Order: sequence, then C-alpha cells, then structure tokens
Amino acid sequence: MEDDAPVIYGLEFQARALTPQTAETDAIRFLVGTQSLRYDNQIHIIDFDDENNIINKNVLLHQVGEIWHISTSPADKGVLATCYNKTSDSKVMTCAAVWRMPKELESGSHESPDDSSSNAQTLELLCHLDNTAHGNMACVMWEPMGDGKKIISLADNNILMWDLQESSAKAVLSSSAALEGKGQLKFTSGRWSPHHNCTQIATANDTTVRGWDTRSMRQIYCIENAHGQLVRDLDFNPNKQYYLASCGDDCKVKFWDTRNVAEPVKTLEEHSHWVWNVRYNHSHDQLILTGSSDSRVILSNMVSISSEPFGHMVDDDELSDQEDQHQEEKIKEPLQDSVIATYEEHEDSVYAVEWSSADPWLFASLSYDGRLVINRVPRALKYHILL
Repeated sequence: MEDDAPVIYGLEFQARALTPQTAETDAIRFLVGTQSLRYDNQIHIIDFDDENNIINKNVLLHQVGEIWHISTSPADKGVLATCYNKTSDSKVMTCAAVWRMPKELESGSHESPDDSSSNAQTLELLCHLDNTAHGNMACVMWEPMGDGKKIISLADNNILMWDLQESSAKAVLSSSAALEGKGQLKFTSGRWSPHHNCTQIATANDTTVRGWDTRSMRQIYCIENAHGQLVRDLDFNPNKQYYLASCGDDCKVKFWDTRNVAEPVKTLEEHSHWVWNVRYNHSHDQLILTGSSDSRVILSNMVSISSEPFGHMVDDDELSDQEDQHQEEKIKEPLQDSVIATYEEHEDSVYAVEWSSADPWLFASLSYDGRLVINRVPRALKYHILL
C-alpha cells in the first residue's frame, strides 16, 4: 500500500538526535536519541514497515546522559556514536562514545516484541573519544565511504581525527587542528564530504563555514558571514563535488559553490525561524529537506542547481519533427526551483530531518517534544522525477 499520509510515532521523552542507519540499505530504519534529565536516556530503533505503513520499535538504554547527537557507522550495522551530557564535579561536559547494539538488533528486518518497553536492552560501550583536553563534543562524523574505522569529532574549537582499532574497542587520536582567532570559538556542526576521496570536511562556527583538508588538517576555503546569525547545519550535494548547503538562525538556507565563495549560488527563505537542519536527498540531489523551529519541515525542489538542471533528455526516435523542435526549446531552459510541500505535523521545534538510507523517497523528522514523523515524497513528484 502506498499512501502519502504521514506515520507518527511519539516518544515519551524529549528528543533532538536522529540518524538513519547508514549501513542498512535494505530496511527502512532510523535511530532516535532522547534528552531526559530525570530518567535513563534511550535510543529508539525505529523500523518502518513500508507495506503495512506501521512502525516497529526497539529500545536501547543509554545510561550515560542526554543525547545531543547520534551517528551510525557506514560499514557496520551494529555500531553507532553518540554525543551526550555528563555531569562531573557539578560541571556539565558533552562527551562522545562509540557503542555496539545487541547482535539480534543489528539488521532492520525483524519483528519487534509486543511490549518492547519492558525489555529494553543496553548498549555495549566500545570506546570513549577522550575529550578531556579538547572541550565539549558537538558532533561525530564517520568517513562516508570508509570501513567505519575513521571518525572525526568536533570539540569546542578542535577538529579531532580518530582511528578506531581492535574492532572499534580503542580510539587513537591520529591528527587534529584548532580554530585560531579572537573570542570563544566553538564549532556548531560539520559534515564529511563524500567527494575528493573523502579528504575534505566542512565545519560551521558562529556565522562562518570552513572547508578543511583532512590529510594536512589545513583550511582550504572560508565563507565568512555565510549567514547573518549562527550557522546550524551543513550538507554536501552527493552528486556535485563542489556544492554545499548551509542553514542557520537567519531563517535562510544557502547553497554554495566552494570554488567561489563570495556569494551563495542560491538562497531559500521559506522558514520563519531558525533552520536547524538541511539534507540533500542521496539519489536525487534536487530534493532538499529542511527542518526549523517554526515547527515545519519543508521539501524543496532545487532543480536549477542539481546534477540534472534541464530534466531528463528524451529519446529522439520517439518525437515527431514538431515535437522535436518544441522539446529542444524545453530542454534548453533550466527547470524552475519550487517548494514541493510544507509538512505541519509537528507542534514543537523540528531539530532533525533525515532521508532514509534504504528508500530515497522516504524521510523522517523529529521535534523536541519527542514526535517522530515519517513522510514520503509526493507520488506525483516521484513519478515526474523517475519518468
């Protein structure tokens, strides 16, 4: 049954961390991390059964603190990393660790037990990413095409590159770089580029976006005042190697060509409050998903800056002369960018939006009140892109 209606799942705790299970490409699976101050925090494994339009869930206990960020290994279905708050000596630190989920939960095809809350399982700690010397962890990024052994974490003003060894039970700091400058410099987020043999990352701090070469740990480009206020999130176009999207507290989403950073290539101004998240679709790079504290999720069709700005070419044999001429004219004009849909199922700030790793037409959004919504790209648009 294919239906465009959303599927909603409510967690009993507040939440802001969401990720697809990157290594799982057959089943539709997302992980959500909770932010409770009073109870043990949890990671909810959300398996979406597409045929019956229902959600199966399993709960893992994350007993070390509230989860601010969650990411999964691209190579091992059972391995994930979290950034979480820990209180020691009445100071709150944001730490990071790598975990393994129980073997039977690794792949996303099994049925969940009827009452999974009563038998929540625990995560196995593989290793901590030691940040005692570097400050609070903002996020953990896995090398996108790698074997799951290389990760980068951002801690205050430091970029830390780690090698996971001995089946990820040990993390060795292999290189690092620090932001230099006046004031309290802190990274807010970062993304590892899937291009250039995975040797580049982009980071956001304050209103600035920077590119770094992971081999030399040197800065390769800098977009100062990329946004009028804090930059919240970044994402790379999966098909065009120099294209990067950013979003921030100025309510804008901007698209950059990193070879020429003087001006954004495009700017979207559809949200009325801070934009927390921007995500390119992995298969169809004109589809852009954004989530904001205006409680809305917006799906945009940024086709003019996609890898197919003029649409699909039509086979000449199928056209008559008159049609042929008309088609030629049509092909030369770039297609128009537009907002495809605005989703209003959330009543609270949307802190995370993510595409499924298994189904390019399906995405999840998470608001602070613990509401997870699974939506599909409208069918008409899907067929328009495919046909």
